Amino acid sequence: MKMSKGSIIIAGTNSGVGKTTVSIGLMAALKARGLAVQPFKVGPDFIDPAYHRHVTGRISRNLDGWMMGKSAVKEVYAGAGGTADICVIEGVMGLFDGIGKGSVEGSTAEVAKLTGAPVVLVVDARSMAGSAAAVVKGFESLDPDVNVAGVILNRVGSDRHEALLRKAISLHCRAKVIGVIRRDESLDIPSRHLGLTTDVAGILTPKYMKNLSALIEKSVDMDALFKIAGKVKRADIQVKALSIKMPTSGRLAVAMDEAFCFYYQDNLDLISSYGIEIVPFSPLKDGGLPEGVSGIYLGGGYPEMYARGLSLNDFVKHDMMAAVKMGLPVYAECGGFMYLTQGITDIEGVYHPMVGVFPAKAVMLKERKALGYREVTVEVPGTIFPKGKKARGHEFHYSETGPMPGSVKKAYTVTKGVNKETYKEGYMTGNVLASYVHLHFLSNKGFARTFAEKIKKVNTPFKRA
Repeated sequence: MKMSKGSIIIAGTNSGVGKTTVSIGLMAALKARGLAVQPFKVGPDFIDPAYHRHVTGRISRNLDGWMMGKSAVKEVYAGAGGTADICVIEGVMGLFDGIGKGSVEGSTAEVAKLTGAPVVLVVDARSMAGSAAAVVKGFESLDPDVNVAGVILNRVGSDRHEALLRKAISLHCRAKVIGVIRRDESLDIPSRHLGLTTDVAGILTPKYMKNLSALIEKSVDMDALFKIAGKVKRADIQVKALSIKMPTSGRLAVAMDEAFCFYYQDNLDLISSYGIEIVPFSPLKDGGLPEGVSGIYLGGGYPEMYARGLSLNDFVKHDMMAAVKMGLPVYAECGGFMYLTQGITDIEGVYHPMVGVFPAKAVMLKERKALGYREVTVEVPGTIFPKGKKARGHEFHYSETGPMPGSVKKAYTVTKGVNKETYKEGYMTGNVLASYVHLHFLSNKGFARTFAEKIKKVNTPFKRA
């Protein structure tokens, strides 16, 4: 059954209410009906989009008003969603939780207003009856520009519990209950220290997805969902190309495997639009760096979990160091930065030698080291990004590195997104720039353009001696 194009936002009252489980369950159920489902994720997260892609077969895009900018949110939403039957946007934290201090920037509510998409609110109904109405009424009335149109009650205990919840909400709220999901801990997704586990195929098995899809079909009024989704306001959304596609004239090696899997797809697409071919490779499994590349991009991920394999792959480590000595522009974020240090000490205290570009060691901690939005300003000339320009991103890690010697420049002034505290970071040696901050290039397209220009200017692409 096909339907007219529509959009829906799956939001929560707070973190941990089951947004991801409900979202991927709905995506699976909609796909099973023959619909092309375009997934999105509000916020800077990398892991949920991997789940979305596994379920829908389409690349999930991040939407973040603070990190990307409002116009970029609209462009990405319209561009990716234009070929879909329905868009499903998974929210972040609670519906109105943004960067803090009363701001809704970076929140699901902001994305709802930018896209015009109606909201279905997921409520964890455990230990709650009539009070659920107060919760829903508060969410639907806080901001009249956010259309809270439906409610899915999660973790409901019994028929009587359901009846009490439905009656209270119908008496006091405008939003309609369109779904009631009973408690089923077997469908909860395991967590890991950076969020949900990245073992997508191992968790979202065919059996798991079949059971989850069947539960959603049984528990959610899909006709009511379609009706809500069809009420998206699209008047001010215009499809625009993020950049004019240039002829290919350079190749960029991008680390993509179990250890390095955290990338904003729009970063890669934007670099590609400036005439750069993306060449995936695996520092964990490959026999070396791809030949013919003129730059390297090492994203984040879980290098500490695959530290032994990364350490033992001397072929790639040797080629990485050779490429650095050749002067190829190299950009590394978080896990990629850790890979370029002398070595990583894992959570068990075992040390694993790495590439050694930076004369410092990375150590995994039991407690989180950093979390939050960041804005960087490039202060040092000669970096792969334009001096004096700003870009925004996010930082989230459980590791730290030892002090860097004075020979390693700090290219960034980093400003924390909430309290405006600043510090120096962005480690630079030769044509290598590494940082714990994951930048979103749509916050300043000049970063991708300058990186592409540096790649194109390499006279001698990498070739193994």
